[in-house]
Amino acid sequence: MKHIHVSCAIIEKDGKILATQRSENMSLPLKWEFPGGKIKDDEQAEECLQRELLEELGIEVDIMRSLATITHQYPTFTVTLYPFICKIKDGSITLHEHKAFTWLPPERLHELDWADADIPLIQSLMIAKTGHTPISSG
Repeated sequence: MKHIHVSCAIIEKDGKILATQRSENMSLPLKWEFPGGKIKDDEQAEECLQRELLEELGIEVDIMRSLATITHQYPTFTVTLYPFICKIKDGSITLHEHKAFTWLPPERLHELDWADADIPLIQSLMIAKTGHTPISSG
């Protein structure tokens, strides 16, 4: 089974976190995710994140710290996420691949229809920010 490695950014601004919605043409269409992309063989996770955010959103970020990796198995592939807490350093968000973006307070992130691999990351963020996990709507 294919295993991909992905850097992703939890971009914070004014107490809110950036979420991006995948386009209809992407795998996992219209699911919400933390922006980022596949790590190439010759790059570090941080380098990948900088490259992907510039390509996909037209922004440069300061990487503040890394979080624990998360591995999720989908029916046809496995993904390992390498998440980083970031702040925008330069640029304004321009969607080159995604359908939409939104800024939400951490306690409202669970309201979106997230890609399954991102859900444990949201739960970890909620514990870190509030001391408890969000109430499940399912």
